[in-house]
Formats: sequence, C-alpha cells, structure tokens
Amino acid sequence: MAKGKDIRVRVILECTCCPQKTVHKESTGISRYITQKNRHNTPSRLELRKFCPCCCKHTIHAEIKK
Repeated sequence: MAKGKDIRVRVILECTCCPQKTVHKESTGISRYITQKNRHNTPSRLELRKFCPCCCKHTIHAEIKK
C-alpha cells in the first residue's frame, strides 16, 4: 500500500561556517545533523539554526545532497 515516493524524506544538514580540511570541495561543513522534511510543504532547500560543536556557537545548517 506504500506509494512510490514518500512524502517525508530524510535530509542531512551541514554547518555552512566550518571549513573542512579535505581534498573534496563539494562539502564545506564538519558539523552534521540528520532530520526529516515534508516534500510537499518544503520543496526548497532547508536551512535551520543549529548548534555547531566545532564553532561552539549556533550557526546556519543547510541541506546538502546525499
């Protein structure tokens, strides 16, 4: 009875302030959170203020691609 596309999807939020010291430049943050969003209510990228343990302050965490 499940549909092909679920309404609620799992997203990864990553800190936008932390520079990551790796060779790959597609990901810029170190601090990551996993949450869910409703695809119908929020079709755009999700941005939330979360605590970053690397920066020791609340920063904006943006949704990244998997």
